Amino acid sequence: MYLLEHDAKHLLARHGIPMPQGCLLHDPVNIDALPPGPWVVKAQITAGGRGKAGLIKQADTPAEVSACIAHILGKQAKGRTVRAVRIEQQVHGARETYIAMMLDPAAAGIRIIMAAQGGVDIETLPREALKTVSAAPDAATLAAAAAKLAASFGGITGKALAEAGRAIAAAFIADEALLIEINPLFVYPDGSWLAGDAKFVTDDSALPRQPAQHALLQDPAGAYGETVLKDAHGCDYVVVDPAGEIALLTTGAGLSMMLIDEMRGAGLKPYNFLDIRTGGLRGETRRLVNVLNWMREGPNVKVLLINIFAGITELGEFSRLLVSALREVPEFRVPVVARLVGNGMESARTVLKEAGITLHTDLDAALAEVRTHLGARQ
Repeated sequence: MYLLEHDAKHLLARHGIPMPQGCLLHDPVNIDALPPGPWVVKAQITAGGRGKAGLIKQADTPAEVSACIAHILGKQAKGRTVRAVRIEQQVHGARETYIAMMLDPAAAGIRIIMAAQGGVDIETLPREALKTVSAAPDAATLAAAAAKLAASFGGITGKALAEAGRAIAAAFIADEALLIEINPLFVYPDGSWLAGDAKFVTDDSALPRQPAQHALLQDPAGAYGETVLKDAHGCDYVVVDPAGEIALLTTGAGLSMMLIDEMRGAGLKPYNFLDIRTGGLRGETRRLVNVLNWMREGPNVKVLLINIFAGITELGEFSRLLVSALREVPEFRVPVVARLVGNGMESARTVLKEAGITLHTDLDAALAEVRTHLGARQ
């Protein structure tokens, strides 16, 4: 779960990570609880690049704060609509540095990255400006590795990065994070520091063990709608292109992502990512009915493509559940193309044939049928 900056800072503050005073607002009217100014008004969306998208503004008066909020709310960036803003104190007289920790599967550990220069242009820094090391996923070991890396910078920058590294290491392990990035990490001449911005990605699988993170799913603005769906319905569903033409009913996260990449490479426009997890259907249509209803919200969806590789799942049973679910959602009236591979193929072929659906075992053949339907509906 990619957290809003405001929520990320709330969680990080529990581990002693200092940051500018701030508050969260959903409209430009109720600004009575502002921290001392001047201020910076920051759009809250689960995506980066807000500054370059014009979604971070400075304000010197309460009237300017209201004007900035009104300007930012409702704007879109990377497919996300801004529904809230964080108002916090501007930071002056500090140097911008950089620190991040992220899961490093290849090294079976956590990678630490530091730089003496941070800010919006961090991605343009030369490779030699970034220092990195991987460490074991243990808070003490991680903090020690961060301190050693920070020492290579020397002076107050090294001192601040070491202190920040120790606090971030504690947060990373305790909150079972996948990524924590502080950019910029503001460092004052006296060596004190503040988290100017925070990118925090959590592990959805850890939600049952993380009550503070699970509580964020109650956000009334629906910032974490995709995680709410996964938590409530046991499957991963993400709209990848609101203008997409092809709804995907698929299983297997890696295979589903590969399918999306292949389709895009072929000039097709998939609407969603889905890992339906057929093993969790348990003889019920409820999960299938839910995803069909989500898919029919796509204004340009013209075809439903089913791509299932079954090992334990019996495809005949899956096909019967699919046909029943399609009948339960008559509003979703689009051609259905099915590509199934695995256990129970002949049974599935019979069930789908009776429903007027051709079973393909070859992906190219299935995509050819998809193109036929798209052409017929232009």
